[in-house]
Amino acid sequence: MTPDTLPKLLLENFKKHGNTKVALRDKDRGIWIRYTWEDYYYKVRYFSLGLIRLGLKRDDKISIIGENKPHWYIAELAAQSAGAQVVGIFPDCVPSEVKYYIEHSDSTFVVAHDQEQVDKVLQIKKDLPLLTNIIYWEEKGLWSYKDPLLVHFDEVLDLGKEYDQEHPDLFESNIQKGRGEDIGVICYTSGTTGLPKGAMLNQNWLVEGMRQWSEMDEWLGKNYEYVSFIPPAWSTEQGMGIAGSLLADVTVNFPEEPETVQEDLREIGPHVLFYGARLWEMVNRMIQTKILDASFLKRLTFRTFMPVGYRLAEMEEQGIKRPSVLWRILRFIAYWALFRPLRDKLGLKRVKVVYSAGAAMSPDIIRFFKALGVEIKLYYGSTEAGLISMPRKGDIRAETSGTLVPWVDLRLSEEGEILVKSRFMYSGYYKNPEASRKKLKDGWYCTGDYGYMDENGHLIVIDRMEDLKELAGGHKFSPQFIETRLRFSPYIKDCLAIGGKEREFVSVLINIDLGSVGKWAEDHRIPYTTFTDLSQKPEVIKLVAQEIAKVNRTLPEESRIRRFVNMYKEFDPDESEMTRTRKLRRSFVEERFADLIAACYGDQEELTVSVPVTYQDGRKGTLESTIRVANISGQDGVKLR
Repeated sequence: MTPDTLPKLLLENFKKHGNTKVALRDKDRGIWIRYTWEDYYYKVRYFSLGLIRLGLKRDDKISIIGENKPHWYIAELAAQSAGAQVVGIFPDCVPSEVKYYIEHSDSTFVVAHDQEQVDKVLQIKKDLPLLTNIIYWEEKGLWSYKDPLLVHFDEVLDLGKEYDQEHPDLFESNIQKGRGEDIGVICYTSGTTGLPKGAMLNQNWLVEGMRQWSEMDEWLGKNYEYVSFIPPAWSTEQGMGIAGSLLADVTVNFPEEPETVQEDLREIGPHVLFYGARLWEMVNRMIQTKILDASFLKRLTFRTFMPVGYRLAEMEEQGIKRPSVLWRILRFIAYWALFRPLRDKLGLKRVKVVYSAGAAMSPDIIRFFKALGVEIKLYYGSTEAGLISMPRKGDIRAETSGTLVPWVDLRLSEEGEILVKSRFMYSGYYKNPEASRKKLKDGWYCTGDYGYMDENGHLIVIDRMEDLKELAGGHKFSPQFIETRLRFSPYIKDCLAIGGKEREFVSVLINIDLGSVGKWAEDHRIPYTTFTDLSQKPEVIKLVAQEIAKVNRTLPEESRIRRFVNMYKEFDPDESEMTRTRKLRRSFVEERFADLIAACYGDQEELTVSVPVTYQDGRKGTLESTIRVANISGQDGVKLR
C-alpha cells in the first residue's frame, strides 16, 4: 500500500535506503554532519519512545520552537509516530506570542532549540498548567539551569532506547495505526486581521498534496539537494522540507546559523529552492547595491549583458523557442561573462526548480531573475487550501501565479473574491469551528483574495479583498500593487500605500533600506548618525522621490502617489507591525502611525515625533525627531512642503 502518513514514509525510506544514502546534512562548526536514512529513522524511533516514556499520549500537542535543524524534523516525526500533533512556533516570537501558541494549542510538551528559546518558555511557564516538559537540544548556556521541567534532547533519546528494549514492537505498531485523516500539524495563520488561528493539517494534506506537487513539477526521485531555512512553523516548509524530502528522495541541508545561509547555500548549490517574496526582494536590492559599488568593468559587464537576458526572456514569453544565431551567441557570452558567476555568488548555479510565495512580488523582480536564467515560480496557495495555482516550466509570466493545479476547482464570487475547492483542504481551525464555518460558502473555501483568470487560464491575484481602496473620486486601487513595485527599488525596503473614500489621492509611508541608502549617502559624502537622521536628509528624500516617480509612470493617473513620508523607524514584527512571515498588519500600522498619515493629507510641512530608544545598559528613553512631508512634483521631481 502507498504510505499515507509521514512516519510511514520514513519507515519506507529506511527500508529502501538504510545507511547507503544521506537524508539530512547539518553544518556544525564548519563541518557538514551527515545523517543517513538509518540514522534518521532510529533517532525518530528513540525520540518517539522517549516522549511516550515521559507521558506523551495519542492526540497530545507538542510545540516546537527553534531554528531549522535536524532536531526539529526528528521531533516532529517522532511526535506524529506516537499519534501526537505538532505546533510550530516562529523562533523570533516574543514570550507573549509563545504563550499564546502553547496555551491555545493545549501543548503538553515543548521542544526548544537553545537558551534563548528556553528562557522564553520558562518566563511564561506559570501560565501553562498543561506543560509537563521542556526539551532542549543545544545546551550552551543551560548547564546551570535546574528547573525540573528541563530535559536534554539526548536524555529523551536514551529513555527511548531503554523503552525500545522493553517494547520492541511499539514504535512500528504506532506508525501503522496512523491514517491519512489524522491531524499531523497545526500551523497558525499570520494573524494579519486578528489573533492567529490554528489551521489543522492532516496527513493527507502533507503526504498526498506534496506527492501530487512533486510529480507535477518533476522533482520526484531525482536525488536533488534542498537547503532548509524557511521556518517549519510555516506550512510551506512542512510541505517542501519535511514532507517533500520524505516523498521525493531530496537531501535536506541545514545551515549553521541564520547569518550563514547565503554562504552555506553557495556551498551546497541546491537544486530545489524556496525564497519568500520578501527574500527575493532583499536579494535583488543586494545585487543592485553591489553593482552600484562595483568596479567600472563589472558595472559595464552588468549593463551590457542584462539587456541580453531581458530580451531572451521576452522571446521565451513570446513563444520563440529557438532564437537567431546572433542571439544564441550573445546568450553564450552573457552566460559566461555575467549570469554564471552571479548565480554562483548567490548559490543559484545548480537550481532546477525555484519557488516563491507568501506575498505578492513585483513582476520586475521575476523578470530580473528570469533574465539571469532563474525562473521563479510564484505560486498561489494558502495554509487552508494548499497549492492552488503554479506557473509551469516554460510558461512563466511575471504578472501571474500560473494555471490551476489539477486537483483544484476555482470560481470567482460576484465581488471578485477567489473561491476554491481542493482535494487537499485543511481540517478546520483548532478550537474555532465558527471561523471554519465562515470560511466556507456552499463547500467553497473563501480565500479573501481578489483576482481573476486571464485569457490564457493564468490566475492573477490583485490584493486582499479588505485591502482594496477607493479614493474620494470613486477610483479604486490596490495598495499591494503599488507596494510591490516600490520595493523593487534598492533604496526602499518596505512601504505602506494609503488611500480611502475620504482621501483624494494616494500617499505612502516609506521604510528606506539602511544598507543601500547608507552606502549611497557615504558615496555622496552625506554625513548621518542614525536611521532616523538618514531618512530625513533632503538628499535622501529626493532620492526616494525619484524612485517613486519611476513607479508613478507605470500607474494610472488616479493611482499615482502624490505625497510620502520617510519613516523614522523600520516596521517591526516585535512591535506587531508585521506578522512573523513579514506581512504588514495594515490596519494596525495605519492606526499606530495615524499622525504621519494625517500629515500627508493636511497642511503641515513637518511633524515632530518621539522616537523610543534603548541604550546599551538597558535604559529606555525617547528622542524627538522632525519628520518632513514631501510632495511628488509631476513625475520626476520632489518638493518639501
